[in-house]
Amino acid sequence: MLSALYEKLQQQSQAAVVIISVSLMLLCGFLMSRVTKKLRLPNVTGYIIAGIIIGPFCLDIIPVEMIGAMEFLSDIALALIAFGTGEFLKFSKLKSSFGKVGVITVAEALTASLFVFFALYFVLKLDFALSLILSALACATAPASTMMTIKQTGSRGDFVDTLLQVVLFDDVVALVFYSAAISAALSFMQGSAFSFVEILLPVLKNIAVFSLGAVFGFVMKLCTKGNSDESRLIIAVSMLFAFCSICALLEVSPLLGCMSMGCVYTNLSKDDRLLKQLNYLSLPVLLLFFVRSGMSFNFDLLLNPASAVGNFSLLFVGTVYFLVRILGKYTGAFFGCFLAKKPRETRNYFGLALIPQAGVAIGLADLGSRAIKGEAGELLQTVILASSVLYELIGPACAKLSLYLSKAYTLDGRAEIEETAQKLNPMTCAELLTERIKSIQKELPEPDLPQYQQTYEAEGRPKNRFLEFSSFGNIFAGKKL
Repeated sequence: MLSALYEKLQQQSQAAVVIISVSLMLLCGFLMSRVTKKLRLPNVTGYIIAGIIIGPFCLDIIPVEMIGAMEFLSDIALALIAFGTGEFLKFSKLKSSFGKVGVITVAEALTASLFVFFALYFVLKLDFALSLILSALACATAPASTMMTIKQTGSRGDFVDTLLQVVLFDDVVALVFYSAAISAALSFMQGSAFSFVEILLPVLKNIAVFSLGAVFGFVMKLCTKGNSDESRLIIAVSMLFAFCSICALLEVSPLLGCMSMGCVYTNLSKDDRLLKQLNYLSLPVLLLFFVRSGMSFNFDLLLNPASAVGNFSLLFVGTVYFLVRILGKYTGAFFGCFLAKKPRETRNYFGLALIPQAGVAIGLADLGSRAIKGEAGELLQTVILASSVLYELIGPACAKLSLYLSKAYTLDGRAEIEETAQKLNPMTCAELLTERIKSIQKELPEPDLPQYQQTYEAEGRPKNRFLEFSSFGNIFAGKKL
């Protein structure tokens, strides 16, 4: 029924089909996020589930042509995510902890990759190219879910600072490893001889893009200086889009370059207002990106017993990837924190906070499926999407548990503050309530009601602002309502 309606609309106006599809994607993503919010799950989970439901492999509400027509969303989404991380890459914080953070990042990222590659290639005997790319994607951690959990709990301390820096550098390692892995996988699939140059070339491209992103960040700082908020937003978006187009021409992910751009801009300008403006702009773009990712999820391919990778079903392969990556992340984080001489609380629970995996991994998987093409690309994207849904279901809960066990926050965020205040100035419950009422009354604006004032003064009753503005006060004052 809907397909027939779309065919009629397409005959009249192609633009109408695109606009209706985009509006439905936004609306369904928003509605599903309200459901996941009730379940205390991140919005990303709701967006992906909404895409699966309205996609061609479930209800088929959105035309399948829209998936290919919106490929550019992955580049723009990665650019916005990466640029926003500049807020957490300030030089003042990195100088003192860069060495320890680097040790932890390399340890947990490489351990997860080695565990996944060993399990898929040597144990399950899967294809070398698919095993290599999946092991590279196992490095990535979702910064959005982790940051959201930290903000919701109000966590503070060395554990949080280390976690944020590791998550960001984790994606840098994943991108470099992915660039080398995709080149090696393509060479293997095409049957060409192994060439070190083909492996090194993508890495050099990413280094060049990283340097170019720093130049763009410096130019952005010069161009936005002295302009209004609206002008700065337009300049920033235009430069981000221009940088994405350069990365697309070079066939390189914009992640690393945009991260460099955001880092340079934030440290030079000391301005956080532009990042907040971009956060508002990025929300609908990220929503569309995750909904489109869910639409690409081939649910039938995952559950169909006939769809096998080697001698195993795709569902079994995805489950192995899901579990082995968690084991690798936890083991690598434990030994990394041990080498960095972190406290016992950090060492024991740091790996739990690295489980979430969504935005960056999905974006890189989308780029990888476009590069590989065919059935192998579809298998890659299906495994990553399926595991990402599971990671987003349990990842934030595990991250919150790690923050609590490491004493980065308490069940009541104000518990420690109030406990300290009580030690300094002990108060009874009644005294504390009285002080709070007084502070609230001081914040209330002065009323301009001369008729009440005259009545009170004539009757010889004291003026009371609370009695003036409450119905109960009028009753106690002897006035009829």
